[in-house]
Amino acid sequence: MELSLLFHLFFVLEICFLNLMVSSNNSVAMKERENPSAFPRNFLFGTASSAYQFEGAFSSDGKGLNNWDVFSHKPGNIMDRSNGDIAVDHYHRYLEDSDLMEDMGVNSFRFSISWARVLPRGRFGKVNMAGIRHYNKLIDSLWHKGIQPFVTLTHYDIPQELEDRYGAWLSPKMQDDFRYYADVCFKYFGDRVKYWVTFNEPNVAVIRGYRSGIYPPSRCSGSFGNCSNGDSEREPFIAAHNIILSHIAAFDLYRAKYKKTQGGSVGIVLNAIWFEPISSSLEDKLAAERAQSFYMNWFLDPIILGKYPEDMHKILGYILPKFLEKDLQKMKRGSDFIGINHYTSFYIKDCLVSVCERGPGNSRTEGLILRTALKDGNFIGKSTAVDWLYVYPKGMEKIVTYIKDRYNNIPMFITENGFGEMNNPNTTIEVSLNDVKRVQYMCSYLDALATAIRNGADVRGYFTWSLLDNFEWISGYTIRFGLHHVDYRTLKRTRKLSAMWYKQYISDHKARSTLMSRNTASKLAMELQRE
Repeated sequence: MELSLLFHLFFVLEICFLNLMVSSNNSVAMKERENPSAFPRNFLFGTASSAYQFEGAFSSDGKGLNNWDVFSHKPGNIMDRSNGDIAVDHYHRYLEDSDLMEDMGVNSFRFSISWARVLPRGRFGKVNMAGIRHYNKLIDSLWHKGIQPFVTLTHYDIPQELEDRYGAWLSPKMQDDFRYYADVCFKYFGDRVKYWVTFNEPNVAVIRGYRSGIYPPSRCSGSFGNCSNGDSEREPFIAAHNIILSHIAAFDLYRAKYKKTQGGSVGIVLNAIWFEPISSSLEDKLAAERAQSFYMNWFLDPIILGKYPEDMHKILGYILPKFLEKDLQKMKRGSDFIGINHYTSFYIKDCLVSVCERGPGNSRTEGLILRTALKDGNFIGKSTAVDWLYVYPKGMEKIVTYIKDRYNNIPMFITENGFGEMNNPNTTIEVSLNDVKRVQYMCSYLDALATAIRNGADVRGYFTWSLLDNFEWISGYTIRFGLHHVDYRTLKRTRKLSAMWYKQYISDHKARSTLMSRNTASKLAMELQRE
């Protein structure tokens, strides 16, 4: 099996190289050959994960119930009727998983802390020291292998206690709870954790939790989804407002209390889709910008620029919450970095001036746009077995450049990027391990990222989703994104072709960086001799 994978690895490396040459003009290709690694020498190459999708041990060692524990156990919420009770048992197998990362040569691991494992009842109960010990052991094991922890405080999951007690993100009380939780984590782990993410994809959590209702707490209006309670036109903006202020509270706390002694940085991660105008008309170009305002800039503009996007003010009016003066004083550059989870791209059609059929995005509170993957009968990129994932590498370069230009080139990390394949129980493991399409995807997207970096984008890391096949939210175990195959009956991990390719890619980067450093040193020595 290994020999077969090695043969395919050699074949795919050749394809990747040829694709890079074809996609670049001659001058760029020559530049790449002279300086083949666009990535800085200290660039973080890692893999990403999250607590609920990986850990399992959902009721072990004092952990409290979180919202996904409750949601996934309700019939009809998860496609294959599964849950994350065991997931891939990373809680008990973290040493084995850190060995897999060490073998690949990654220098960073992005994982999230389970809020309910550390504070089972939020600030209304005691710190669970068994949870603290677990994350201390995980962090220490990573450092022992030279792997930098890159820690997310909240990756969709929150203690159910806070939902039951006061409605979680619909209440400003959540800001106090999140600040308290962040303080506990900074206190116990901050001496070794230098990269903190407050929230993972709050735009997705809010849209799916409070507009369509397909994520917890399953709130929506009848025209948007099938929920028993909710208001899809108001509640997403209330929840988002409280999340933004919670991020600012944690960022301000770290800066005031921990920054000087711990020397770390605090950022936020957004799901970032590239929106391409479906035509060259001014209306569609403005609609594509409006789509970003109502999806990503909705969170980033207040945190970085101190205000909501003007497009949102014009369309939403009084629906959009207002920031108090005391909040505004803490905002503007309220983040040390931006994390970008980028997988796919879509076309955008204007529905403000034009009349659109019913579809994603064309309600007033979504920005009056229509999001589609099709133009003149053709997809924006190669379609995949995953219904929302289209392979459009140019979108990586474009979204990174967009964020660079809009937010004054604040440091960025690609905190997720990956390729999903549908789980087929009838497929042999040999076929599953030979994931050529994932390798081609990663190769093309990393190439597009390298172009953005060469053009000046301050990108400092890339994390592929994911280290292992895992629980994929409402899709359960029907989609596999891992670089390592997981047998869900035995939980055995087996590396795929993509893991071998990523290992070689990282190794090549290290070799090129060393060569460039030596060349720089040689040039400097020659200049000194001439002087």
